[in-house]
Formats: sequence, C-alpha cells, structure tokens
Amino acid sequence: MMPASGCEHFHRFKTTGDNLDTLKWIYLVFVVGSVSHLRQMKFCNSFCHTCRNRGPHLHACLECVFFGCHRHIRDHNADAGHRFSIELYYGQVHCASCGDYIYDTDLDEIALKNRMQAKKFHKRLFECISWDPSEEERQLLTNQTKKVCVTPETTIGLRGLINLGNTCFMNCVVQAIMHTPLLRDYFLTKHHYCKSAQMACLVCQISELFQQFYNGEKTPLALPDLLHLTWTQATHLCGHKQHDAHEFFMATLNLLHKHYSENTLNQNKTVHHNNTGNCLCIIHQIFTGGLQSDVICQSCNGISSTTDPTWDFALDLGSVTEGGRSPCSLLDCLESFTKAEHLGGKEQIMCEICGSKQDSTKQLTIKTLPVVVTFQLKRFNSSAGVKISTAISFPEMIDMTPFMSKRKDELPVPSDNRYSLFAVINHSGVSAIQGHYVAFVRHHYTYWYKCNDDIITPVTLKDVLASEGYILFYHKQVLAYE
Repeated sequence: MMPASGCEHFHRFKTTGDNLDTLKWIYLVFVVGSVSHLRQMKFCNSFCHTCRNRGPHLHACLECVFFGCHRHIRDHNADAGHRFSIELYYGQVHCASCGDYIYDTDLDEIALKNRMQAKKFHKRLFECISWDPSEEERQLLTNQTKKVCVTPETTIGLRGLINLGNTCFMNCVVQAIMHTPLLRDYFLTKHHYCKSAQMACLVCQISELFQQFYNGEKTPLALPDLLHLTWTQATHLCGHKQHDAHEFFMATLNLLHKHYSENTLNQNKTVHHNNTGNCLCIIHQIFTGGLQSDVICQSCNGISSTTDPTWDFALDLGSVTEGGRSPCSLLDCLESFTKAEHLGGKEQIMCEICGSKQDSTKQLTIKTLPVVVTFQLKRFNSSAGVKISTAISFPEMIDMTPFMSKRKDELPVPSDNRYSLFAVINHSGVSAIQGHYVAFVRHHYTYWYKCNDDIITPVTLKDVLASEGYILFYHKQVLAYE
C-alpha cells in the first residue's frame, strides 16, 4: 500500500530544477489535451518508441523524451536509470524505485487545475453519464411545447422536506440520496418494475420521490409514507424522538436492497446475483465496496487475508496517527484506519501455520471501491454519550489509491480512484439524540445548496468545506463498465 504521504523519491525529484514544470506541461498536453492544437500534438507523438504501438497504458518518461507502452517503459527505466514516468490515460505517475504508481498532493493539484478547464471533464465529473441525443430525439424535443428547460442555474431537483417532528435525520439522508448522480439516473429512467403494492415497497417510494423532486415543482414535500414504512420495518427507528442520521442511512440501504430483491419483477430475466453470489441490485452496485483484513504472524510471517463487503467507512476521531498526533483531516483518519495494528498479549491470534497463539499485526485496506464512497466520522461516543466536535477538514476531491490493497503477483496497472464530494450531512448539538441535522448537496457543476428541512438556500463550496462534517458522500469521477 502506497503511503498517503507519497513517495520520497518523487519529493526529491519535483524539487530539483524545473522537473515539476515539465510534469505540468506533459500533463496538459498528453493527458488532458483539450485544445485542438494540443490534441494534434498528442496524436502525433503518443506511441511507443520501441514497438510503435499506441498502448496498452502508454507512458511518457519525465526525465527524457521517451514514450513507451507498459512493457517497454519499464525496460527504458532500467536501461536509462530514469525513475519516473506518467501514464497518459489516467495521468498517474509511476516510480521505478517503488515499483508502483505513487500518490502526491502536487499531482492532485496539477490534475484538478488542468482537467477542470476541459468541458468534457466537467460533464464526466458531475453528471457521470452524458446523453448524446439522436436526430429523432432532437426533433421530438423541438416539437414538444411543454418541456422542462434544464440550465446550469436551474433549481430542478431542489425541494425542501417538511419536518414531521424530529425527522431532520430522515430529511437530510433523503436529500443526499436524491442527489446521488448514478442513483438519480437509474430511478428517473424507471427501471424498477414492482410486483408489490407501492406503499409496501420502499424502492417504489424512492422511485416516486425522484419523480417528485425532478418534475419542476418547488413546494416542500412531506414524507409520512416513507417514515411509516421505516417504522414498520426498522423498528429501532420508531418513535418521534431524534435518531441518528447514519443509522437511518444504513437502514435505508438495507431496506432498499431487501425490497429490490423481493419485489422486483423479473421482466428481462435478469439474474440478481452473479456467479460469486454477490447481489447485483442497484444499491449494491453503487454503494458496496470490499474491505480487506490482513493478519500477519510475527513468528512465521504467514498471512491470513479476508475480504468483507461494506457500505461505508466508519472513521475513528480518537486514534493517534503515525506522526503521533490526533487526526485533523479526512486523510489523517484514513491513514489511521489503514495503519497496521499490533496484536499481542491477550489479543494474540491463533496462527494456523505455527499451530499456536502468536503476536501478529492486523491491517485494514480497501480491496474494492464502490461508485459512491461514504465516510462516517464517528462523532458520537456511545459509551460516554457525548459528541466529539473535533474539527476535521475534508477535500472537494480525494484520491483513494493510497488506501487500496496492494496487488500481489501481477504487474501494477493504474486505475482511476479519484472521487468528488457531492453531499455532506452535518449535526449540531451535544449528542446523537439531541440537536439538528442539515445537508449540503451539490447541484449540477459548481452549485451547492444547504437543505435545512423545508428551507433550501445557496451556499459556496467554501461554506461546505468549512462545515463540521458528519457523513461525507463522494462519487467516483470516472466510471468503468464491464
């Protein structure tokens, strides 16, 4: 696993001469290439200087003018003694000394500055799936006299939710769900066909709610049916007292998965499980990731690995980071979350190889990333019953590569693990059962709104990033399809 602090070799490289300027230029021309003359330059020069092929995973050496495919760039690094190359599709830098693709905050800044200038990247970043209408569809839209005009400044999709008595925990979760791009695209195309009564199926209710959110109306909505269905099927959330928004979010995902599996009509003979037994419902496709646990015996170095599915990452705010300080950022929390933990004394684990209990280390890493990564900052100490109000900064965009499980016995191939913030749930108050929840949601490209029950107000990104943060929602920037 590549440390979040990056590569020590690259730290020295970027502070020497004009190496960083060279990297910026190569990234602008050969990774982004959004201007016509830059695209022409990219096309004329982007091929392997050894085999003349244009891939796979073409790299440019950062220390000379050599271009090479995944195989020949490695040969060039070894022969010329050059360490660094940049992969021209994803824009990730490879360090030959580390033998891996590296993470560095300067790389994030270069990527953001260059790519945000490309309109195509804007669409791919926040809309996730762009629509290229056919001529027939264009003609149909032209002839329609009653149609909704969607502009970047539109408020379509923004609706307040009436508080039914301490239901702000539900309202803020619903706002985050309504602004999850891929989930929105799924429900607005009405893929769900139900064999149950609508009031008894949560998937039907969410589908109808998406229609109500995006029909152009602005009056606030009340959600008594959703609240009643939750009460009847998640009894721990019954009653008119305040509940934890994260607990409601987990219950909602679980009920959506359950109702999808039980009530969806199999009209296209769709198999709802793949050959590994994993559920293929829309909830699991978007929210489910894999968390890998590696236990290493300190006596024989034997490794025991398990992978478990997860819908979110609960991050402790009380753990001390590797630098000996309390976490003050989301990256700090993730470093602490994936830090190796020593298990000794009463915590010794039985080693299958040694046949006895031995000291060991346990480390959590992320095996597979979901489309939507959800972070819960654990602000509520269940034993003490008080809230942790520590200021934790979080970024607009995050690269999850440093926290991924290391691949074994295979060549490292770059993958795009960058995510964009699209919703934040905040809590004000002293405990989980007291206080108030609000949500910030991203609307279209750069517009943010604060959803305080039935009141919707525009805010800036700076306002969002300066907020306390309780549940953070990030959407994958680039989607890969099988």
